[in-house]
Amino acid sequence: MLRLFRLSRLALGTALALLLAAPAAAAPKPPKSADPQLSLVDPRIVAHFDFGAGETPENIALEPDGSADLTLAIARQVVRVDRHGGKRVLTTLPDVADPRTPLLGVAVVSGIVRTHDGTLYVGYNTGTAESGIYRITPDRKVSKLVDMPPSGFVNGLALDEHLGLIYAADSVLGTVWRISLDEEPEVTAWATGPALEPTTFIGANGIKVRGHAVWVSNFDRGTLLRIPVSEDGSAGKTTTRATGLAGIDDFAFAGHGETVLAALNTTASELALIRPDGTHRIALTKADGLSGPTSVAVRHHKVFVTSGAFLDGVDPNLLVADAVEGKEKPEDHDGPEG
Repeated sequence: MLRLFRLSRLALGTALALLLAAPAAAAPKPPKSADPQLSLVDPRIVAHFDFGAGETPENIALEPDGSADLTLAIARQVVRVDRHGGKRVLTTLPDVADPRTPLLGVAVVSGIVRTHDGTLYVGYNTGTAESGIYRITPDRKVSKLVDMPPSGFVNGLALDEHLGLIYAADSVLGTVWRISLDEEPEVTAWATGPALEPTTFIGANGIKVRGHAVWVSNFDRGTLLRIPVSEDGSAGKTTTRATGLAGIDDFAFAGHGETVLAALNTTASELALIRPDGTHRIALTKADGLSGPTSVAVRHHKVFVTSGAFLDGVDPNLLVADAVEGKEKPEDHDGPEG
């Protein structure tokens, strides 16, 4: 979810840009049906944040009790929001004296995933030797799992807990990294290529694992991509599954099939429902409370959307809506590819 924004209290002074990414939780259970005839109803903001303090929600991991763990990108924090909107800071990532992060020039916490034992993993970009994937244990101990290239920008994260792997989308280097969760973790450049690269600003952004494939969004190109995982674990041929998704940030699967809910981080502030055939329609907008949406998570019949408000600094928040299967609402409308 990288877009330009103004953040005076952090002394950035000029327009900054920000990222997007992954939420992802440890296999949250989505709505039963893969039918794209899905409506989102009763959208409500459950938590507001302070843009001036750098509280810019970027990514989501869901807890079994219904609370949500969010990364606050510029504040360098991970916070837990309970079902009633109560907020608790879990940790603040280490300060860096002279961050040189590509795209932003400030330290940024990005994607987050959660394993079944409650351990959280987050991406931390500093442009220095401190860049990496960090581990936060249930008792809030923080350590670095692996180093990541300071010249890159780790954005969304996706977890394949069955195989003990994390996939990370690098928005600058146009790479999907694969990180093992072994005692001696390894980092591999798993997938590269033009489809993952930026054209002007941000390339690979959001990322999820579905079945035997890794799905990735490309912010600059407005595309949703699918990369099959071969039997030997290597990346297969990248294919484009949807286009015309301006400002696509992170996303989540809305059911057991291939219907996707994607945050479109533009001035229109929209959430798109992408059908398995690649067409899409808009399910939520700024009028529903979105403000530069950055990521999506789904559990049971609830959809969680973070808004970082990077474009105008107005009301960064966490919004929740109910997913209802059936006929599309009359106010829903098809996107340019729908």
